[in-house]
Amino acid sequence: MRADAFFAALEQMPVATLDTMLGAGGLVVVAPHPDDESLGCGGLIASACAAGRGVRLVVLSDGCGSHTHSRTYPPERLRDLRETETLNAVAELGLAAEHVRFLRLPDAAVPSTGPEAEAAALVIADAACACEYGTVCVTWGHDPHCDHQAAAAIVALARPRLGTTRVFAYPVWGWTLPPETEVGPAPEGVRLDVTDNSAAKRRAIAAHASQTTALIADDPEGFRLEAAMIDRLCGPHEAFIEVPA
Repeated sequence: MRADAFFAALEQMPVATLDTMLGAGGLVVVAPHPDDESLGCGGLIASACAAGRGVRLVVLSDGCGSHTHSRTYPPERLRDLRETETLNAVAELGLAAEHVRFLRLPDAAVPSTGPEAEAAALVIADAACACEYGTVCVTWGHDPHCDHQAAAAIVALARPRLGTTRVFAYPVWGWTLPPETEVGPAPEGVRLDVTDNSAAKRRAIAAHASQTTALIADDPEGFRLEAAMIDRLCGPHEAFIEVPA
Protein backbone atom coordinates (compact mmCIF):
# COMPACT_ATOMS: atom_id res chain seq x y z
CA MET A 1 0.00 0.00 0.00
CA ARG A 2 1.20 3.52 -0.78
CA ALA A 3 1.98 5.78 2.15
CA ASP A 4 -0.77 8.27 1.27
CA ALA A 5 -3.41 5.51 1.26
CA PHE A 6 -1.90 3.97 4.39
CA PHE A 7 -2.17 7.17 6.40
CA ALA A 8 -5.65 7.86 5.09
CA ALA A 9 -6.62 4.41 6.38
CA LEU A 10 -4.81 5.11 9.65
CA GLU A 11 -7.06 8.06 10.30
CA GLN A 12 -10.10 5.83 9.87
CA MET A 13 -9.05 3.20 12.40
CA PRO A 14 -11.52 2.71 15.26
CA VAL A 15 -11.24 4.86 18.36
CA ALA A 16 -10.50 2.62 21.35
CA THR A 17 -10.59 3.14 25.07
CA LEU A 18 -7.49 2.94 27.23
CA ASP A 19 -8.80 -0.33 28.69
CA THR A 20 -9.09 -1.80 25.20
CA MET A 21 -5.46 -0.92 24.46
CA LEU A 22 -3.90 -1.99 27.73
CA GLY A 23 -6.19 -4.77 28.91
CA ALA A 24 -5.57 -5.42 32.58
CA GLY A 25 -1.90 -4.46 32.44
CA GLY A 26 0.23 -1.38 32.03
CA LEU A 27 2.26 0.35 29.35
CA VAL A 28 5.86 0.29 28.15
CA VAL A 29 6.89 2.98 25.67
CA VAL A 30 10.11 2.44 23.72
CA ALA A 31 11.55 5.68 22.32
CA PRO A 32 14.52 5.73 19.95
CA HIS A 33 15.44 9.27 21.05
CA PRO A 34 14.57 11.58 23.91
CA ASP A 35 11.38 13.34 22.67
CA ASP A 36 9.85 10.51 20.62
CA GLU A 37 7.85 9.45 23.67
CA SER A 38 6.17 12.84 23.87
CA LEU A 39 5.66 13.24 20.12
CA GLY A 40 4.16 9.83 19.46
CA CYS A 41 2.71 8.70 22.79
CA GLY A 42 2.37 11.74 25.02
CA GLY A 43 -1.39 11.49 25.24
CA LEU A 44 -1.30 7.74 25.85
CA ILE A 45 1.29 8.09 28.61
CA ALA A 46 -0.75 10.80 30.31
CA SER A 47 -3.94 8.76 30.04
CA ALA A 48 -2.30 5.64 31.46
CA CYS A 49 -0.71 7.55 34.34
CA ALA A 50 -3.99 9.28 35.18
CA ALA A 51 -5.70 5.88 35.25
CA GLY A 52 -3.16 4.53 37.72
CA ARG A 53 -1.66 2.03 35.29
CA GLY A 54 1.95 0.98 35.53
CA VAL A 55 3.97 2.92 32.96
CA ARG A 56 7.62 2.54 31.98
CA LEU A 57 9.67 4.46 29.40
CA VAL A 58 12.80 3.03 27.78
CA VAL A 59 14.85 5.56 25.78
CA LEU A 60 17.32 3.77 23.55
CA SER A 61 19.76 6.37 22.20
CA ASP A 62 21.82 9.05 23.91
CA GLY A 63 20.33 11.79 21.72
CA CYS A 64 23.75 13.22 20.91
CA GLY A 65 23.16 13.33 17.17
CA SER A 66 20.93 16.38 17.13
CA HIS A 67 23.68 19.00 17.46
CA THR A 68 26.97 17.47 16.44
CA HIS A 69 28.77 20.77 15.75
CA SER A 70 27.96 22.60 18.97
CA ARG A 71 30.92 23.61 21.12
CA THR A 72 28.79 24.74 24.03
CA TYR A 73 27.05 21.36 24.12
CA PRO A 74 29.63 18.64 23.44
CA PRO A 75 28.26 15.08 23.45
CA GLU A 76 28.27 14.37 27.18
CA ARG A 77 26.66 17.71 28.07
CA LEU A 78 24.10 17.33 25.30
CA ARG A 79 23.25 13.83 26.49
CA ASP A 80 22.70 15.08 30.02
CA LEU A 81 20.57 17.96 28.77
CA ARG A 82 18.38 15.71 26.70
CA GLU A 83 17.88 13.29 29.57
CA THR A 84 16.90 16.15 31.87
CA GLU A 85 14.48 17.43 29.24
CA THR A 86 12.94 13.97 29.01
CA LEU A 87 12.39 13.75 32.75
CA ASN A 88 10.81 17.21 32.71
CA ALA A 89 8.64 16.18 29.76
CA VAL A 90 7.31 12.99 31.29
CA ALA A 91 6.67 14.79 34.57
CA GLU A 92 4.16 16.89 32.62
CA LEU A 93 2.52 13.61 31.62
CA GLY A 94 2.42 12.25 35.17
CA LEU A 95 5.31 9.78 34.91
CA ALA A 96 7.89 9.68 37.71
CA ALA A 97 11.62 9.76 36.94
CA GLU A 98 12.25 6.36 38.51
CA HIS A 99 10.18 4.74 35.77
CA VAL A 100 12.45 5.98 32.96
CA ARG A 101 15.48 4.05 31.67
CA PHE A 102 18.11 5.64 29.44
CA LEU A 103 20.17 3.01 27.60
CA ARG A 104 22.53 5.54 25.97
CA LEU A 105 23.05 3.65 22.73
CA PRO A 106 24.70 5.74 19.99
CA ASP A 107 22.37 8.18 18.28
CA ALA A 108 22.05 7.40 14.55
CA ALA A 109 23.63 3.99 15.19
CA VAL A 110 21.22 2.13 17.48
CA PRO A 111 21.89 -1.54 16.70
CA SER A 112 19.16 -3.84 15.39
CA THR A 113 21.06 -7.03 16.17
CA GLY A 114 23.95 -8.19 18.32
CA PRO A 115 24.71 -8.10 22.05
CA GLU A 116 23.67 -4.47 22.65
CA ALA A 117 20.35 -4.99 20.89
CA GLU A 118 19.74 -8.19 22.85
CA ALA A 119 20.54 -6.38 26.11
CA ALA A 120 18.07 -3.63 25.21
CA ALA A 121 15.44 -6.27 24.44
CA LEU A 122 15.95 -7.71 27.93
CA VAL A 123 15.39 -4.28 29.49
CA ILE A 124 12.14 -3.95 27.55
CA ALA A 125 11.00 -7.41 28.62
CA ASP A 126 11.77 -6.59 32.25
CA ALA A 127 9.79 -3.35 31.94
CA ALA A 128 6.85 -5.26 30.48
CA CYS A 129 6.99 -7.68 33.42
CA ALA A 130 6.92 -4.73 35.83
CA CYS A 131 3.82 -3.48 34.00
CA GLU A 132 2.04 -6.84 34.16
CA TYR A 133 2.54 -7.54 30.45
CA GLY A 134 -0.03 -5.08 29.18
CA THR A 135 1.09 -3.24 26.04
CA VAL A 136 4.39 -2.19 24.46
CA CYS A 137 4.47 0.77 22.07
CA VAL A 138 7.44 1.39 19.80
CA THR A 139 8.14 3.49 16.74
CA TRP A 140 6.85 2.25 13.39
CA GLY A 141 9.25 0.07 11.41
CA HIS A 142 8.68 2.19 8.28
CA ASP A 143 9.58 5.50 9.94
CA PRO A 144 12.33 7.01 7.75
CA HIS A 145 14.99 7.04 10.46
CA CYS A 146 17.44 4.23 11.14
CA ASP A 147 17.04 4.44 14.92
CA HIS A 148 13.25 4.22 14.69
CA GLN A 149 13.60 1.11 12.55
CA ALA A 150 16.15 -0.32 14.99
CA ALA A 151 13.76 0.29 17.90
CA ALA A 152 11.12 -1.78 16.13
CA ALA A 153 13.68 -4.53 15.53
CA ILE A 154 14.72 -4.53 19.21
CA VAL A 155 11.11 -4.95 20.33
CA ALA A 156 10.84 -7.84 17.86
CA LEU A 157 13.84 -9.40 19.62
CA ALA A 158 12.02 -8.98 22.94
CA ARG A 159 8.78 -10.51 21.61
CA PRO A 160 9.49 -14.12 22.67
CA ARG A 161 9.83 -12.87 26.27
CA LEU A 162 6.65 -10.79 26.21
CA GLY A 163 4.07 -13.57 26.39
CA THR A 164 0.64 -12.24 25.48
CA THR A 165 1.75 -8.60 25.57
CA ARG A 166 0.26 -6.59 22.71
CA VAL A 167 2.67 -4.54 20.63
CA PHE A 168 1.67 -1.36 18.84
CA ALA A 169 3.73 0.86 16.54
CA TYR A 170 3.42 4.63 16.59
CA PRO A 171 4.55 6.67 13.56
CA VAL A 172 6.58 9.82 14.08
CA TRP A 173 8.50 10.61 10.91
CA GLY A 174 6.37 8.23 8.89
CA TRP A 175 3.95 11.09 8.32
CA THR A 176 6.63 12.76 6.16
CA LEU A 177 7.10 9.85 3.74
CA PRO A 178 6.62 10.63 0.05
CA PRO A 179 3.07 9.63 -0.86
CA GLU A 180 4.16 7.01 -3.38
CA THR A 181 6.31 5.09 -0.86
CA GLU A 182 5.26 1.46 -0.48
CA VAL A 183 4.77 0.58 3.20
CA GLY A 184 3.10 -2.82 3.17
CA PRO A 185 -0.46 -3.92 3.94
CA ALA A 186 -3.26 -1.73 5.23
CA PRO A 187 -2.95 -0.83 8.91
CA GLU A 188 -4.84 -2.61 11.65
CA GLY A 189 -4.96 -0.97 15.03
CA VAL A 190 -6.66 1.74 17.01
CA ARG A 191 -6.72 5.44 17.66
CA LEU A 192 -6.85 6.92 21.14
CA ASP A 193 -8.72 10.13 21.86
CA VAL A 194 -6.15 12.29 23.68
CA THR A 195 -8.13 15.53 23.72
CA ASP A 196 -8.20 15.65 27.52
CA ASN A 197 -4.39 15.46 27.61
CA SER A 198 -3.55 17.65 24.62
CA ALA A 199 -2.30 20.54 26.77
CA ALA A 200 -0.07 18.22 28.81
CA LYS A 201 1.30 16.72 25.60
CA ARG A 202 2.11 20.17 24.25
CA ARG A 203 3.91 21.02 27.49
CA ALA A 204 5.86 17.76 27.32
CA ILE A 205 7.01 18.47 23.78
CA ALA A 206 7.98 22.03 24.75
CA ALA A 207 10.08 20.62 27.60
CA HIS A 208 12.41 19.27 24.90
CA ALA A 209 13.70 22.80 24.39
CA SER A 210 16.93 21.71 22.70
CA GLN A 211 14.80 20.23 19.91
CA THR A 212 12.06 22.85 19.67
CA THR A 213 13.83 26.20 20.24
CA ALA A 214 17.11 27.98 19.54
CA LEU A 215 18.45 26.95 22.94
CA ILE A 216 21.59 25.55 21.27
CA ALA A 217 22.55 28.51 19.13
CA ASP A 218 26.06 27.62 17.96
CA ASP A 219 25.24 24.82 15.52
CA PRO A 220 23.68 26.09 12.30
CA GLU A 221 23.19 22.49 11.17
CA GLY A 222 21.50 21.45 14.41
CA PHE A 223 18.14 19.72 14.42
CA ARG A 224 14.96 21.62 15.23
CA LEU A 225 11.41 20.37 15.14
CA GLU A 226 9.22 22.47 12.89
CA ALA A 227 6.01 23.85 14.31
CA ALA A 228 4.02 22.16 11.54
CA MET A 229 5.42 18.78 12.51
CA ILE A 230 4.51 19.34 16.16
CA ASP A 231 1.01 20.39 15.15
CA ARG A 232 0.68 17.28 12.98
CA LEU A 233 1.46 15.08 15.97
CA CYS A 234 -0.76 17.01 18.39
CA GLY A 235 -4.13 16.27 16.87
CA PRO A 236 -7.10 14.92 18.82
CA HIS A 237 -6.05 11.30 18.30
CA GLU A 238 -2.87 9.25 18.54
CA ALA A 239 -2.63 6.32 16.13
CA PHE A 240 -1.31 2.89 17.10
CA ILE A 241 -0.71 0.17 14.50
CA GLU A 242 -0.95 -3.32 15.95
CA VAL A 243 2.14 -5.43 15.31
CA PRO A 244 1.21 -9.11 14.97
CA ALA A 245 3.15 -11.69 16.95
